[in-house]
Amino acid sequence: MTTPKYKRVMLKLSGEALAGKNGYGFDFEVVQRIAQEIKELVEMGVQVGAVVGGGNIWRGRYGAGMDRTTADYMGMLATCINAMALQNILENMGVVTRVQTAIEMREIAEPFIRRKAVRHLEKGRVVIFAAGTGNPYFSTDTAAALRAAEICAEVILLAKNVDGVYDSDPNLNPNAQKFDKLTFQEVLERDLKVMDSTATSLCKDNNIPIIVFGLNTPGNIKRAVCGDMVGTLVSNS
Repeated sequence: MTTPKYKRVMLKLSGEALAGKNGYGFDFEVVQRIAQEIKELVEMGVQVGAVVGGGNIWRGRYGAGMDRTTADYMGMLATCINAMALQNILENMGVVTRVQTAIEMREIAEPFIRRKAVRHLEKGRVVIFAAGTGNPYFSTDTAAALRAAEICAEVILLAKNVDGVYDSDPNLNPNAQKFDKLTFQEVLERDLKVMDSTATSLCKDNNIPIIVFGLNTPGNIKRAVCGDMVGTLVSNS
């Protein structure tokens, strides 16, 4: 068995990643593969927290003319739907999972309690953090950085539809250059959009490295946890 480099990780999944090629809703083949990779991490003894976005169901910017606060709360509810879907698939695979939400909804999930979340992780349970930070005007990137700091995660695994960080959009510029390593300061100064600036600053201040990698390549989550060179490493040094 490959030895993991990190003992406790925070996996950030975009809602769009769950949609796969569909562009919206769920691509259950993709979700099943993600769940299988999470299961492999748990079997290796890695403690896994996860934050899921809601962009496959709703994004605040879709609400043209809508109050920003209302649109953001709708997005938080979308993340709860995604968290429940991922939980169900994981538990069908025999992985004990808990969903904790920043907005209380006792019938379907636990409220976020830091000590309880850490205890779940210590017992080998996957903890999925839903509803963002519970506040409008904050992204799920910021939620991932905040929860990572609160549970003392050693790294954030930022799984995206692109295979790392580029100096420009690789979908628009075929000559875009990929970075192997970056500092948080470089990301902020060059406005590279790894995460939003609030999340990036939070990781910088708490010295939590980010590994940005492509989710479309099977096995990348495990490779990242084992210290293989995948994607782009963003850190303070």
